[in-house]
Amino acid sequence: MGMTEVRELSKPLERKTYRYADYLRWPEGTRVELIRGVPHAMAPAPSRRHQRVLGELFAHFSSFLRGKGCEVYAAPFDVRLPEGDEADEETMTVVQPDITLVCDPSKLDDRGCKGAPDLVVEVISPSSIKLDLTVKKALYERAGVKEYWIVYPAEKIILVHLLNEEGKYESLETYSEGDTVSVRVLPGLSIEAGSIF
Repeated sequence: MGMTEVRELSKPLERKTYRYADYLRWPEGTRVELIRGVPHAMAPAPSRRHQRVLGELFAHFSSFLRGKGCEVYAAPFDVRLPEGDEADEETMTVVQPDITLVCDPSKLDDRGCKGAPDLVVEVISPSSIKLDLTVKKALYERAGVKEYWIVYPAEKIILVHLLNEEGKYESLETYSEGDTVSVRVLPGLSIEAGSIF
């Protein structure tokens, strides 16, 4: 994929699909996620508010996890979500969640994570709202991500989805500044919502 084609990713493409092998050949620094073979251009740089919220959340997770078995990563960090048992290079979905928590070390390699993380956080920005609320929510649910947080920085709200026994997300309460959010996949970790905004 050439630079001209990368610039055109924000426009509808012909029905060509791409795989992880193609993704690896794109120019370094290209901000693109690949969802079921379709590239989605990412905004070049998030807002200052977005970055502040992301940094505060990451600090909470990172501090809690010192000396524990799980690992947390901030974007850009590749998460490959295969449909089945296809070869790594044939994987058609590669996303870069704002925060990725992985407790199974066998899913981690030098390229990132292969398989469903335990928790994913997406901090909403105007350019990503539709993708995060619909496409990615369905994608993370299908992949088996146990806990999915959607954070609205401007509104100072956190919406948490938990995977139920049937493999479907349940919407929990919406958390705002005065609330405390318990991280279900990390017993013992609670985050005061007001501390991240």
